[in-house]
Amino acid sequence: MSSPIRHTAFAWAIALMSALLLSGCARHPLQPDVTDVTGLVAPLHFNLTNQAGREVNAGDYRGEVVMLYFGYTHCPDACPTTLTTLADALSRLGAGASRVRVLFVTVDPRRDTTAVLKNYVSDFGPQFVGLRGTPSQLTSMIKRYRVSYHYEKPDRNGNYEVDHSSAVFVFDGRGRARLLVQTGARAGAVATDVRRLL
Repeated sequence: MSSPIRHTAFAWAIALMSALLLSGCARHPLQPDVTDVTGLVAPLHFNLTNQAGREVNAGDYRGEVVMLYFGYTHCPDACPTTLTTLADALSRLGAGASRVRVLFVTVDPRRDTTAVLKNYVSDFGPQFVGLRGTPSQLTSMIKRYRVSYHYEKPDRNGNYEVDHSSAVFVFDGRGRARLLVQTGARAGAVATDVRRLL
């Protein structure tokens, strides 16, 4: 019997192969770091709590381009690197950046309280929003977007790392999934394709 992670990886491989084929026929060729996933990924949908402690849902971000990323504040490298890249991309959009929101969903709500999230996302810019949910809310989102995460064994001090998917999903103003930003993407490439959605 295959493991859930292996099944998830297989499903994403099929989806990405299809996306690459579709992107070859795209009206505007995408940058190498970005994949067209139109019609392949579920629309934006969630019910979570933001860093201010207010319950929010996907409808609160209609009319804005949304960049959705799953991570955690204690992440040593991937999360800060990715969020810095997204902040750089937003800085290249000029006034258009005000119509973009980066939703950072924690996969470690045990440590990532609303106060911790607020402090963390504020370092990247006003367009960044920290979100957390109950175990069932997080599980629902993980399944919806076929991402995965796994808690490593805690060290003697109780500290632990979380292995997690690192792609960024980009939704248009109507909540439709349009782009998948790959790990290691360049800020300029991200800005170019997000600008088209604006």
